[in-house]
Amino acid sequence: MITALKNSREEHVVNLGKNELNRRDFLKVGGMSTVALTLGATGVMSLTGGPESFAAASNSRKVTSGFEGFGPLVKDPNGILDLPRGFQYRIISKTGDPMPNGDLVPAMLDGMAAYKGEKNTTILVRNHENGTNSDFPVNGKNPWSKGAAGGTTTLIVTPDREVIDEYVSNSGTIRNCAGGASTWGTWLTCEETRELGHGFVFEVNPLDPENEMSKTPIRDMGYFSHEACAVDPSTGIWYLTEDSSPSFLYRFTPHDRSQTLGSLQKGGILEAAAIDEISTSSPSQLNSGQKFGIVWKKLNPERAQQDAKDLGCIQFSRLEGAYFSAGTFWFDDTSAGSKELGRVYRYFPATNTLELFYESTAKNELEMPDNITITPWGDLWIAEDGGGNDRIVGLTPEGTIYTFAENMMNGSEFAGPTFSPDGKTFFVNMQTPGITFAIWGPFARRNTARQRAMGLAAPPASLAPAVSDKLLAFAEEQGMSRLEAAALERHGMPIL
Repeated sequence: MITALKNSREEHVVNLGKNELNRRDFLKVGGMSTVALTLGATGVMSLTGGPESFAAASNSRKVTSGFEGFGPLVKDPNGILDLPRGFQYRIISKTGDPMPNGDLVPAMLDGMAAYKGEKNTTILVRNHENGTNSDFPVNGKNPWSKGAAGGTTTLIVTPDREVIDEYVSNSGTIRNCAGGASTWGTWLTCEETRELGHGFVFEVNPLDPENEMSKTPIRDMGYFSHEACAVDPSTGIWYLTEDSSPSFLYRFTPHDRSQTLGSLQKGGILEAAAIDEISTSSPSQLNSGQKFGIVWKKLNPERAQQDAKDLGCIQFSRLEGAYFSAGTFWFDDTSAGSKELGRVYRYFPATNTLELFYESTAKNELEMPDNITITPWGDLWIAEDGGGNDRIVGLTPEGTIYTFAENMMNGSEFAGPTFSPDGKTFFVNMQTPGITFAIWGPFARRNTARQRAMGLAAPPASLAPAVSDKLLAFAEEQGMSRLEAAALERHGMPIL
């Protein structure tokens, strides 16, 4: 299926409604699909490779191992993407570019995952959050619904970060926002809607594009406004977020937990998280015999949200990104908190513990978290979807917060952050005007110990949730961590 793309691509005017690409932005992007911008130690290399007299940031420092970030950002003279010194980017795909079959790259680039391909290639599966109308729809040959413009595309990328094939892998779906990677090489694409009979999860096999499975909704995973999902590889259980207000945290336990192709289509049990009192078997003077914790309540998947409301499950503001790493399920609530700037949670299935990891109180720290990932060396990376110039923000197990990238082109969100299987390339989308970047440079080496440490780390002090003395005392009495107590207290746990 792999065929070489043409070296030069035609330029197409991109019109995306309220996020319309204007002439100034078009001139920035046009013709840059296959060039890399190098941010050097003493300046910035030009697009043709020659040195230019762009001074490095005056407060720059040496590039670190990544454990404390990578230093200050260097200004991109093209006004597209600021990165730390030593890093490069290449625009590998743009909305409106021709694909090998002549169709155009669809609009509204969103969630994404990377898989290992043949000959050290990377296989990218990418969502397109189109609705029913788009100037750049997903034009598939085997759509689930012929009136829908969303779906997924698949890119085959060489180790040199060149796209050698690009094709539709799912079509006829609506508002494919985020999703999740399975352990067996497929992508679960999620519809963020409950309109026109859409609102399901579909499984996409990038090596068997637009097969029958790709157009078969996994109904037992629920009919609701899906956002993202992630699987616990030790159990085969999936966790799902909902982009709605209110929204709920769901758990899907497949009937077949073999984690193999076709296993999810055999159905399963859908539940939502709730807070309840859990009786202990041995009360003592230091333990009242009652402990609050997470319980999971079974739902009818066809009326998942209403059941979750009726059963008193935890109501979040608007859930977004999800990622599972080293025994920890990470997810975020983009507009939660007293300042409505967002929260990041982590859930530990082994102990059934929910913690509030961070609660933003200032836009310059972190604004409206969306897609998230854990880097190969163990940092938590968060893509913002706020009102200003959105960023990729990193949090380390050691408690450092840093900015890795900033969108200097427009107010569009970053989406689909993911790393190549070898950890050497970071792929991310700018949703509008519709750009997929490949970014590389002095990334730290893979470090599974730090990935595990991230799940147990304390948040940076500036982002830790505020906890009153009364709540701290109650947490100690209940045998909870302060982060667990903060999570439960924010969602209705009474402080006795």
